[in-house]
Amino acid sequence: MAGDNTTEELPQPFDAKHLDPAKRRKHSESPSRSNSKRRENNADEPSIDELPQPFDAKKLEPAKKRQRSRSPSDAPRKLKRPGRGARFSQAEASSIRQRHEQREREAAEAAAAQAALEQRGINDVVRQHYNAVPERGRDWRKTDSRIKGLRSFNNWVKSTLIQKFSPDEDHTPGAHERGRDMAGARDHELLVLDIGCGKGGDLGKWQQAPQRVQLYVGLDPADVSIEQAKERYRNMTHRGGGRGGRGGHRGGRHQPPPFEARFYVKDCYGESIGDIDIIRQVGFDHSPMGRSGFDIVSMMFCMHYAFESEEKARMMLQNVSGALKKGGRFIESLSSTSGSRKKKKGEVAGNKDGDSKDDKEDKEEEEGEVEETAEWGNDLYRVRFPGKTPEDGIFRPPFGWKYSFFLDEAVEEVPEYVVPWPAFRAIAEDYNLELQYHQKFDEIWEAEKDDPILGPLSERMGVRERGRGPLLVTPEEMEVASFYLAFCFYKV
Repeated sequence: MAGDNTTEELPQPFDAKHLDPAKRRKHSESPSRSNSKRRENNADEPSIDELPQPFDAKKLEPAKKRQRSRSPSDAPRKLKRPGRGARFSQAEASSIRQRHEQREREAAEAAAAQAALEQRGINDVVRQHYNAVPERGRDWRKTDSRIKGLRSFNNWVKSTLIQKFSPDEDHTPGAHERGRDMAGARDHELLVLDIGCGKGGDLGKWQQAPQRVQLYVGLDPADVSIEQAKERYRNMTHRGGGRGGRGGHRGGRHQPPPFEARFYVKDCYGESIGDIDIIRQVGFDHSPMGRSGFDIVSMMFCMHYAFESEEKARMMLQNVSGALKKGGRFIESLSSTSGSRKKKKGEVAGNKDGDSKDDKEDKEEEEGEVEETAEWGNDLYRVRFPGKTPEDGIFRPPFGWKYSFFLDEAVEEVPEYVVPWPAFRAIAEDYNLELQYHQKFDEIWEAEKDDPILGPLSERMGVRERGRGPLLVTPEEMEVASFYLAFCFYKV
């Protein structure tokens, strides 16, 4: 057993002294040195340039433009069906261009006129127009005038209003309901205020009133018209009673001598008329119990100018109500635009180009949709609104709805304003004015043409032939007349 080495083969106890000393840690080398050494040691390995590189979009080639596929056949592409414009002749296309240019010129002229109007004011425009209208004389109006039938008809309607509503009223209880008046009473003479008297064209009609007129006061903003009215009155005075045999007054009395008349230049819509001396003497009282004042306030074909604004409309009614006595009448005739028809522009005088309806529609479609506007008339008159009007016919607000009106030989595109009847009647009630009568001119003719006084009067005034003959008013003139209405208010 002595020669055995079993003790050396057995596990020995741990002896720290026999451990090798720790090796010193080396610092890492830089990437460049490491790479060079790696290249030296690994000459056969691939270089970094041969490794996959990051994606760089800037180095991409631009996308090639896609080429459209060619038609399999050499036949040309079929064109779309040409529009209606392609079927127009050169003359028609030229006519369309001329209409476009004409509309542009009209729009520019209207804009210039509107600018001038805003600078001058509508009162100046209206005053200048009526001052410029020449006084041609009665003979010309009865024979040479193109609208002599319309003139006679309108004068007959105004005479009808005077005949119906100028008699003094009996104010005893129940008299109004029974329709009584004092037409036969000779102890009271009428006091008449004519607002917008113009050239005095109604002086002869008041001379034929059922009751004698004591005083006539005419007011108008046009100074030249006032001078012509004064001259007309002087001629009546020199004739010693004026024209005879034309009156429709009751009882068949002979024509009386002229009444006393005064004339003043006055804007009755922009200021009070209470500062006029003769009006203060007669009486100017806004109170509903005022017993002094005029029997009649007349306003023929001029009230529409007041509806430029609410302030002017109220000033007009304030002057009317203040000048009327209790039971006095306010009579008026004016244009009826509140129920205006609406037509397309270009339909005023009908189709005069000789084109068929289909051709017209084709051309309108080619030019674009035609603007809807309120415009109508015939060869004698024309009404034109500058833009659209309410579809329901109700003007909101009821002031400032301007339109231009043309009447051959009388009115040259003068600006006027719509008088919406419901609004006007409501405002009139604020000034103690109660409606008694309201009819259009053509309705007045149908209602009064067979009246024992007004029927013969229409013959003497040249409205129809003698012996209740046919009308001497043309259909075109009657169309103009149907544009007007008349009314009467009482001051209560």
